[in-house]
Amino acid sequence: MTATLSSKAAAAERHRHLLSKKWNTKDFDRVNVLGNDGSYGHSGCVNALSWARDGELLLTAGDDRTVQIWSMDPSLEHDYPYICRGVLKTGHRANIFNAKMLPHSSKIATVSADAQVRLHDMGDLSVSAPISISDGRYSCTQTLRCHEQRVKRIVTEDSPHLFLTVAEDGCIRQHDIRTAHSCGDACPPPLLDIGFELSTLSLSPLTPYQFVAAGEAPYGYLFDRRQISRLSMAERARSLRMGVTNCIRRLGRQEGTRKRHNDHITGSRMSILNGHEVLLSYSGDAVYLYSTRDDCVGQDDSYMSGVPVVPPRQCFRGARNVDTIKDGKQLVNFLGSQEQFVTSGSDDGNIFIWKKDGGLHSILEGDSSIVNVIEGHPHLPLFAASGLDSTVKLFGPTSSPSVFSRTADAEDIIETNERRTASGHLRHIDIMTMLYTATASNASPDNNGQCQHQ
Repeated sequence: MTATLSSKAAAAERHRHLLSKKWNTKDFDRVNVLGNDGSYGHSGCVNALSWARDGELLLTAGDDRTVQIWSMDPSLEHDYPYICRGVLKTGHRANIFNAKMLPHSSKIATVSADAQVRLHDMGDLSVSAPISISDGRYSCTQTLRCHEQRVKRIVTEDSPHLFLTVAEDGCIRQHDIRTAHSCGDACPPPLLDIGFELSTLSLSPLTPYQFVAAGEAPYGYLFDRRQISRLSMAERARSLRMGVTNCIRRLGRQEGTRKRHNDHITGSRMSILNGHEVLLSYSGDAVYLYSTRDDCVGQDDSYMSGVPVVPPRQCFRGARNVDTIKDGKQLVNFLGSQEQFVTSGSDDGNIFIWKKDGGLHSILEGDSSIVNVIEGHPHLPLFAASGLDSTVKLFGPTSSPSVFSRTADAEDIIETNERRTASGHLRHIDIMTMLYTATASNASPDNNGQCQHQ
């Protein structure tokens, strides 16, 4: 048995090495566009991309409140012949921000600006079957209304029953779909109530007991669920309200940098290969790389003072992250079979790809307006990108000159982005002030909707 496992591990390593050679090509190019043929596709912005079933399926979702399911059709003469296999009408009443298929399952979880989490059972979804259209009234098996504000992200675990969600109410919830409940004020307590607005959540399968959460604060916060399990229910409730006990690290920038920019993080990503590297994307600033194993610095302020702060290892500049106010942004990711690249979308419609040591690798045209999401295939040298366009673009290595490369114009693009970031940041502050004033003057009573498990 040990020899067999060792052989499989060696084969997997050889496979990653071969793929890494393809990833290390000088140029990437657009290899397919999903949803531009007039038959199937989205009718609004695409906010969510997710590879499922070990890369066999691609899930896309967005403002039209549908989830579309894509897979390869080997009968087509195309390097990446993805076609739509299914359309799920979710029943959400507002934009979908994230959609994930639960591992070892036919269930898809969706989260939305309507503050709902929905579970849909797609049944026996065959990649070779004709396209199917599922009505959410029949496919939706559970509707969860535990969150009080817009739900932004789903994080799945290696389980068909458990997943995490994060919302703008500042709560992170762990859902166990095996446990039925009906509640208003009696929903199961959240895993975490951090006390301010959250917009992003990430977890690595190598360290599933840890996760990073971030939002309207100058830090990403690393939590360890193993500590939560050691507390009694009363201690747990008290510690969660404090928001301190279970936070083991803060990931932050240098003091001077933090004061010059808006304290909001739009995206986070934990490494799936090593479990300790973390990317954070700051609004009005740059992308930062951290390691949770690095030594801490003695920084202290009102944001969870007393919790050690980890400084960044690397900074990646050039992309612009100001225009879209939080909606649908999960800008940052690792790319490559060895995660040798860092990538980010940009408000200028481009995709930025850097070498992990900080050098710029390439700039690609990814959207006519703004690129919000980039997701690499788990095995193939391929990644998907989406944004304000209603289409999804696929990119892969190319041996010929890249048609959609903008790397030759890198100096002008970066200079323009820096200039517009500076002016856009000031405009962002003015807009947020007006929104806060309007919200305060038009506050409505809380929604007392009931959670229902069917």
